[in-house]
Amino acid sequence: MLYRLFPRDPEARSSDPGGALYVARALQGDGRHDAPDRYGALYLSRSPTSAVAELLRVYRRQQLTARDLLESGRTYAFAAFDDAGLPDLVDLDEPEVLVEWALRPSMIATRDREATQAIAVIAFEEGAPGLTWWSTIEASWINVTLFAERVGGHLELIGEPEPIGLGHPAVREAAEAVGVLLG
Repeated sequence: MLYRLFPRDPEARSSDPGGALYVARALQGDGRHDAPDRYGALYLSRSPTSAVAELLRVYRRQQLTARDLLESGRTYAFAAFDDAGLPDLVDLDEPEVLVEWALRPSMIATRDREATQAIAVIAFEEGAPGLTWWSTIEASWINVTLFAERVGGHLELIGEPEPIGLGHPAVREAAEAVGVLLG
């Protein structure tokens, strides 16, 4: 199961702006695995808490309000996906992969976006549908970056996306994990 947190438009189809699989490539470039001139990076997690923590980390030591869970007037929502049909991903938490790719763990978890983006570009050029890596917030949380153009038809949306608020269990857990106060 994969989870994605995104600013939801309830009227949007999945791949349209505001949809669960939409990637705003024009806004990409600074993310961990972004290369918008080559692919759209679709960021997901195996844990709902991790997906929220990635959003909340910028509010560390601040008070979060309901307004902070909006983007362009849209409420953030969770989409859950069955990923059973997804082809094998490059697992950057697997020692054999690190050896094969001549990578060190510190190269995966670095804040140096040029380094992490270069790794993703190599995976893309080798035909991978995406990669998995551990969260730099909590190593037990596994995050997933999919190359949007390669996963169409391989992910099945489970139910309707679920809007989140300050009382949502994943928001509360993520806020505690990253040191955010809930308003």
